[in-house]
Parts: sequence; structure tokens; C-alpha cells
Amino acid sequence: MADPDLTPGAIPSPNIWNHPQVYEVENRAVDRSGAITSLMHRLAPWEGRDLLDIGCGTGFHLPLFAEKARTVTGVEPHGDLAAIARRRVRRLEHVTVVQASAESLPLPEHSVDVMHARWAYFFGPGCEPGLAELDRVMRPGSRAFVIDNDPTRSTFGDWFRRGYPQVDFVETAAFWADLGWQRHGVDMTWSFDSREDLASVVRIEFPAAVAEEILAEHEGTWVDYAVNVWTRTW
Repeated sequence: MADPDLTPGAIPSPNIWNHPQVYEVENRAVDRSGAITSLMHRLAPWEGRDLLDIGCGTGFHLPLFAEKARTVTGVEPHGDLAAIARRRVRRLEHVTVVQASAESLPLPEHSVDVMHARWAYFFGPGCEPGLAELDRVMRPGSRAFVIDNDPTRSTFGDWFRRGYPQVDFVETAAFWADLGWQRHGVDMTWSFDSREDLASVVRIEFPAAVAEEILAEHEGTWVDYAVNVWTRTW
């Protein structure tokens, strides 16, 4: 029987869906210097524009976008997470959170200037329905950003290859490039307030055996981490 809290067609997330409190710790640890946000804002400033966050989860990034955007819409297929996101932005009148999927966005045609999807749905082959929806909702001159792990670089990239050997990152990169998306490599860090925080996040991000190997060999509270920022304009 289908879970009534989930939007039909949603792809389960192994981390935030099952561990939203730990994922909040992870969100605070990711890219504290703001390298990803700086790149996005340089390529597509969102002052006075309409921004869409697909797979917004608990809405961690919505207040940041709301500081400058005219409107912000968060889309999240998991009802419990969407409810948390709504509470997070309840005092921001120009921010809306809706429970929906990337392949069926509850937005008018040509209504979005900037789209952000971070580790959410858009993983390469198979995400064509969501990309078709972007063709419908993005305005002429708009820009979309898809942020995902780069398994070819960094300590985290090595961990990712070990934890998920089934992920064909060569195929994924070719998929985006063939569709006309441009890749920007960003170097950042996971930087945690404590060793306990790092360990809790590693354990939700990797299979149990790999997680314990990582924790046994890696000391400290931070790790170098590389991502791909895929972007295209309409």
C-alpha cells in the first residue's frame, strides 16, 4: 500500500528521509565558506527574481535564497519534510513550500528565473521527466543549477566511489554534457562542530561497513569535498 505521505513517483532518499535531524547537522557542515552559493549568484543573481528549490527537504536553503529573491518556492515530495520546511519559513511571506514531485511541478509556465536542486532527484539518466518540467516552467533567460557529488576528486569522492561502486559517474557526466549542461567543479569542505557529528553523518551517508572503515581511517572533524555544479540557461 502506498504511503499517503509520499508524492506518487517519488524516489526515496536514504539519508534525509530517514534521518532528518542528522541531515540538518550535515547541512550545517556543508560548504561553510559558501563556494557553491557564490558560484550560483555570480552566474545568476536572484535579487528581485523568482527562485525554485526542487527537493528542498526541510527547507534549509530557503531562508538564504529569500534574503534577496522576490519569491521562493520549495518543492518537496515527502510530506513530513515539507511540513518542517513550512515551519522554517512561516514568517517569510514571499516563500512557499509545496508537496510535489520534480516531474509534476505545481507552477505556471515560464514562471521561474533560477532553479536550484542540490542532491535531489536529478542524478542523470532517468530524470528526463523532471527536465521536461523545467522546459515548461523556466523563463527565457533563466538558469538552472544541479549540484551533485564529483566522485573523481577529493577525499569524499574516494569515499563515494567505495560506498557506491554501482554509480557510473562517467555516464552521468556524459548525460548532462550531451543535453547542453555545463559543468563547474567546486572544491569545498565538510566541516563539523564535533567528531560525533561527523560520525553520525558518515553513518547515514554510507553503507555500514564502509562507514566504519571511513571512521577508522579518517581523523578530525572535516574532510575535503568536491562537487559538480551543472548549469544551463533557457
